[in-house]
Amino acid sequence: MNYQKLILILPIFLIFTEDTKGIESSQSFSERFSWSEWSQLPPPPGSSTQPGLAGAFSGITGSYLLVAGGANFPESPPWDGGTKTWWDHIYAVHLDSIEAGWKIYPEALPHPLAYGVSISLPEGILCIGGCDSRSTYSDVFLMRFSGSSFEYEQWPSLPVPLSNMTGCRIDDKIYIAGGLESMEKPSATSHFLVMDLNDISAGWKTLEPWPGPPRAFAVSAAQSDGFDNCFYLFSGRNFGPEKDLEVLTDGYEYNPRLNEWQKLDHPDGPQFPVMAGIATPSGANHVVFFGGVEATIPMKEQQLKKKLQLLKEGPETIGTNDSIRAVEAAIRSLLEEHPGFSREIRFYHTITNTLVTHSSSPFPIPVTTNLLKDDDRYYITSGELRPGIRTPKILRIDTVSLTQSIGVLNIFVIIIYFGILVGMGWFFSRRQKSSTDYFKAGGRIPWWAVGLSIFGTALSAITFMAIPAKAYATDWSYMLMNAGIILVAPLIIFLFIPFYRRLNITTAYEYLEQRFNLTTRLICSISFILFQVGRMGVVLLLPSIALHVVTGIDIFLCISLMGVLSLVYTMMGGIEAVVWTDALQVVILLGGAIFAVFYIGMDVEGGIRAVITEGMADNKFAMASTDLDLKNPTLLTVLLATLFANITTYGTDQTMVQRYLTTRNEKMAGRSVWTNVVLTVPATLIFFFVGTCLYVFFKANPPLLSSTVSDGDAIFPWFIYTQMPPGLSGLLISGIFAAAMSTLSSSMNSAATAYSVDIHFRFGWSAKRDKLWLARLFTLILGLSGILFAVLMATWDIKSLWDEFQKILGLVLGGLGGLFLLGLLTRRANGPGAVIGLLGSIVVQFWVSKTGMVHLLLYAGTGFVSCFLIGYLSSMFFPGRSDDITHLTIYELIKKKKYE
Repeated sequence: MNYQKLILILPIFLIFTEDTKGIESSQSFSERFSWSEWSQLPPPPGSSTQPGLAGAFSGITGSYLLVAGGANFPESPPWDGGTKTWWDHIYAVHLDSIEAGWKIYPEALPHPLAYGVSISLPEGILCIGGCDSRSTYSDVFLMRFSGSSFEYEQWPSLPVPLSNMTGCRIDDKIYIAGGLESMEKPSATSHFLVMDLNDISAGWKTLEPWPGPPRAFAVSAAQSDGFDNCFYLFSGRNFGPEKDLEVLTDGYEYNPRLNEWQKLDHPDGPQFPVMAGIATPSGANHVVFFGGVEATIPMKEQQLKKKLQLLKEGPETIGTNDSIRAVEAAIRSLLEEHPGFSREIRFYHTITNTLVTHSSSPFPIPVTTNLLKDDDRYYITSGELRPGIRTPKILRIDTVSLTQSIGVLNIFVIIIYFGILVGMGWFFSRRQKSSTDYFKAGGRIPWWAVGLSIFGTALSAITFMAIPAKAYATDWSYMLMNAGIILVAPLIIFLFIPFYRRLNITTAYEYLEQRFNLTTRLICSISFILFQVGRMGVVLLLPSIALHVVTGIDIFLCISLMGVLSLVYTMMGGIEAVVWTDALQVVILLGGAIFAVFYIGMDVEGGIRAVITEGMADNKFAMASTDLDLKNPTLLTVLLATLFANITTYGTDQTMVQRYLTTRNEKMAGRSVWTNVVLTVPATLIFFFVGTCLYVFFKANPPLLSSTVSDGDAIFPWFIYTQMPPGLSGLLISGIFAAAMSTLSSSMNSAATAYSVDIHFRFGWSAKRDKLWLARLFTLILGLSGILFAVLMATWDIKSLWDEFQKILGLVLGGLGGLFLLGLLTRRANGPGAVIGLLGSIVVQFWVSKTGMVHLLLYAGTGFVSCFLIGYLSSMFFPGRSDDITHLTIYELIKKKKYE
């Protein structure tokens, strides 16, 4: 057929008509982050007399960079008797026309103010606390700038006046830590406050402080710990009237979900000499520090000042005045000859708990300042270069990509792999003689191949990346979720498969019409089709994003390659091509994972034994908690979740049910399920162990971690691409493609099967058309719909739309397992009761999701149970069917067993 030649040429056309330079240009290279492009903005007007500002409020609102308030020594440095002055001026510059220069707005702040916290919000810059020469303030106000004038909106005040504290925003909450309450007798505090931006009227709440000393001049940042977005607190200065100054180098992590603090530093862990510096999150798990004050000079200065105070307050003796002058001269010399604060740029990784020095700035990095982010550009706004000395200069830092080609050999391996898949589709297309062949392969596929296909369908590219990433970032708490098939395999083999085989159906939803009514069949089938189209989009998009951020391959090229090639061999070869390509892809997936374990083991000093030892020492093999708590992922939660989820997936999902029907008989179908079980258990262990290996490897080699890869699930692709030799890395990248395409092809074929059988053929709309031709047409339409959905999500950044879409359909599909068991296990249940049960489970699911009464893993269980119970109870209010339905229930199997 002519269309077969066309679709055979199409994948090659897609690859080689892509801009050839793009394959070897920045779109095809690995992005590694560098802070090496530094520059300075023109200083604000009057900088010759205005020596810069420390502790200024600053932020970006609209397209303007604002610097407000601050303090300095305008006349002379402090050792020459200079007086510290607080300001109420605001400086503004338009970031799209920096050459036009700054505008100054004198006395634009409500009063002189410095050393507070400023946070950029969409509606303006939030200014929190601060001080002047006499007092600290609890005021909080939102500063809006129209381009020519300022407006101020008062927000709830802090519970105590604070200055020199630190703070940042995490999701929709703002956190403030430490600071000083008074200017008269300044003393570091342990205040820890939070305000919810969704409930501003509730004001600030006081939280439990960190388990360490009080501090001011600390540094904070918001970043993910691999599971939750957390508040990180570093360094600072502890001092007061009755205690010596102590420069702190400790660190703490606060998890808002758990409401718990964890100390970061330990004898073998990192120290953080970054007092009064600045920090920003970068990538998925990095915190980047710029500069900071190290302990040596502040401690020496403090000792001299203390000695001076003792001399002045003590009894006057011969030589006292000389001693005072000598100490004053020593202090003056120390300040005058101060070399400036640290220029180092340090990277802290929240998962491996490692700190490395990345590079040094070509310019002095000030302290008591702010770091502002504007897309891929950062600004450091004025600040203090050394004690008493400010800078009016604004530093600009542009991120730079250091590139590394994907390589001709890797491209060749990927093309060969794709060519094999298309060839398999063409081979099996010659065996498709009818729609029965296309949907059920004529029952001629061997059980072991079907088992491989079931396994491959359940293991998507998201899973291929997400399981190692989850074990790398956390531990093995979720391992039992993947091994849950062991619990339900007997139920699938001895209950579900016999019914599907003996009823000689093509889709699982045919059973629902026979047992209940057409309405139930249509609701479930249409929901399934829509879900699979959406699933195709996500299965295409998420791996494409990961491959893009790691390799630089264009997202749309990734989507096109995986989507079109999957569509090609699925459309040509039907379920038979899907099953056999799945089998091939499983070999590549498992082979790649096993190879990765040994390859990482060779790169870790001490080998696999060292991986196990280090993993155990860091509690990376921990399983779920044994607490009887259904709101967290405890052992009980995971076991219940995997039980209900696997019954629904393996018992009612058309992608699985269709495979049970491709074998020669019921016994062979059962063997295919056991094949999947035998594969799932060791595969789960392998993939989780890959994650632990990655953790140990990158903990030992923290400079090899990328600080720009924003997708936490991309850690395995990052290792593959950057650490494995060419050819092998291409093969494992093909494995990621394979994982995605095995799921894609299954979704395409099963969605087309559901539409054809449950809707189009069911209503007789194909009387004058060849059913095989229609089946391929529906595969094409639904496959292209999934590809288009992925492209739209990538273009419009509408992943949130998918989240809502998935939630809505999940409300329906969550009750499917209960609906099928309602039909199989009871004779009393009827059509109206089943529909009410399904609708009732939607209401229950919505209520459970809103109240959070159980962990989200259990949503499958709540939908399952609620549908079963509501459906059964509702059926009592409607008359049952007049015909005998025993053959549609478990009682038929019981009767047959009894007489066998």
